[in-house]
Amino acid sequence: MAGKQRVYHIGIVGSYGGLNLGDEAILQSIVQQIRASIKARITVFSRDGDDTRKRHAIDVAVSTRQLSRDALARLVEPLDLLLVGGGGILFDGEARLFLREAVIAHELRVPYMVYAIGAGPLQDPAAQEAVRDCLNDAAIITVREAAARQVLEEAGVRREIVVTADPALLLRPEPMARTALPAEAVEWKRPVVGMSVREPGGAAPNLSEEVYHQLIANAADFMVDRYGAEIVFVPMERGVLDMQHSHAVVSRMLRPQRAAVLKGEYTPGQLMTLIGRFSFAVGMRLHFMIFSALRHVPFVALPYAAKVGGFLDQIGIGAPPIELVNAGRLIAHIDRTWDRRRAQAQHVEHALPALQAAARATHELMLGLLRARE
Repeated sequence: MAGKQRVYHIGIVGSYGGLNLGDEAILQSIVQQIRASIKARITVFSRDGDDTRKRHAIDVAVSTRQLSRDALARLVEPLDLLLVGGGGILFDGEARLFLREAVIAHELRVPYMVYAIGAGPLQDPAAQEAVRDCLNDAAIITVREAAARQVLEEAGVRREIVVTADPALLLRPEPMARTALPAEAVEWKRPVVGMSVREPGGAAPNLSEEVYHQLIANAADFMVDRYGAEIVFVPMERGVLDMQHSHAVVSRMLRPQRAAVLKGEYTPGQLMTLIGRFSFAVGMRLHFMIFSALRHVPFVALPYAAKVGGFLDQIGIGAPPIELVNAGRLIAHIDRTWDRRRAQAQHVEHALPALQAAARATHELMLGLLRARE
C-alpha cells in the first residue's frame, strides 16, 4: 500500500501549546491516528513549540506567532497537507491568527483541510471575511458539531461542510503515577463529584462571573448536603484562569471545607483516568464533559456556548442554556440526573460508538486527500 511506503509531510495548526488539556487531547488523538495508519513527518504550528514538542510524538513544533511570514512559508511549502484544527479556533478576535498558515498554504498551492473544528461566536465582519475567503478554498471542511456548520454558513462559506465529531472522543485513559492521588487533598471516602468552570474569554464573551460563580457554589453546597459528596474542581486550563475561577467558586460555598481544587499536572489520558473515579460530574468545559462521557460518569453540563450544546445534542442529553438557569433550576436538574444517573450512563455508553465512528471519519477523509495526491 502506497501509504506505508511514502513518508507524508503533514502540518497541523491549532490552539496547542499546553494552555488547555482539551486542545492537547485533540492533538494527541490526531497524531495517534496518523501514526497508526501512515508514515508521516508531522509539523505542529503551536502557541508554544517547546511545550508541544515535549507532550506529543511529533517531528517539528514551532511557536507560530513568533515567526515571520517568510519563515512560516518555508515550513508550509514542503507539506503534502496542512490540517487546520481541531478545536474551537474560529471565533472573533483570533480566527485570522489561526488561518495564517492556511492562507500561506493557498498561495503556495499546498492543500489544506479544516479538521473537526468548532466555530463561533463569529460576528465581526473582518473575521467573517477572513473565514469565508480561506475556507472556500479548502480541500475539505469538517466541523465537530452542527452549530459550527451553521456559523460558517452564516459567514458565507459555500463549500460542503461535513459534520463529524471531536477527535478527543477517540482518546483512551493512561496510567497515573502512584503518588498522584495521595498528593491531592481528596479523601475518596464519600461520593466524589467533579466540577469544571471556565473564564468568560473569547469563546464565551457573554458569561457573567458573578452569576455563574454563585450558581455553581450553590450547586456544590447542595450536593455536599444532599448526597454527602466531596467536591473536586478540575482545572482544564492549567494556567491562572481555571485555577482562579475554581477557587473563586469555592470561596462562595457554605461548605468550602468539603471542596478541593486539583493541583497536579496531568496528561489528558491521566485526567481521564482520574475522572473515572468520580461518582458524578457537573461542568462547563467541553472536554471535561467528553472525558466524563468516555469514562461513563453521569454528568450535568452548563452549556455556556454552542459547542457544549452541540455535544449534548450529539450524545442525546438535554440541558437548558446557562442564561436561563437559576440556582433552583440547576439544583432540580442535578437532582433528577442523580436519581437517573445509571440510566444516563447506559444511554451515553450506547451513544458513544456512533460518535467515535464520526470522529474516525475525519481521519479517513484526510487519508483520502493524501491518496488522491498520489
